[in-house]
Amino acid sequence: MKLFKGEYALSNDLHPEHIAAIHRYLSQESYWAQGRSHATVARALENSLCFVVEKSGALVGFARAISDRATFAYLADVFILAEHRGQGLGKWLVEYIVEYSELNHLGWMLATADAHDLYRKYDFSAVEGSTRYMARRARAT
Repeated sequence: MKLFKGEYALSNDLHPEHIAAIHRYLSQESYWAQGRSHATVARALENSLCFVVEKSGALVGFARAISDRATFAYLADVFILAEHRGQGLGKWLVEYIVEYSELNHLGWMLATADAHDLYRKYDFSAVEGSTRYMARRARAT
C-alpha cells in the first residue's frame, strides 16, 4: 500500500535499486553508520521491515523496524535526504511506522543524538540515565 503526500509516496515496498541509495547515505552521510559495508546494509535490510519515501521513484527517505512483531520493535536508520527536509516527511515516516498495523501495539526503542523532539511527538520518552535512547510503551491489546 502506498500513501501520497503531494509528489511523495510512502510505503514498505523496498526495491533492489533503493539499496545502493540507502547504503550511500548510511555509510557516507549518517553519524551512526559511517563506513558500514554494503553487505552489512543489505543483510540488515533483508532482516527488517523497511519503509521508504520516494519522489518520482527515487528514494528520498528511509527507516526500518527490527521486530519480533509480537512484543517489541526497534526503530533504526531513519533519514530524509537533506534536500527534502523541512516538508514534514520525517514526521510522516515515523508516524506511519509506529501506527503500522503489525507494529502499532508493540513496545518500541530507538537511539538518537539529535531528533528527540521528533520522537516525543509519537510518545517516545528518554530512557532513564541515557541521552540517546528513547522508548515507547506497548499499547494494551
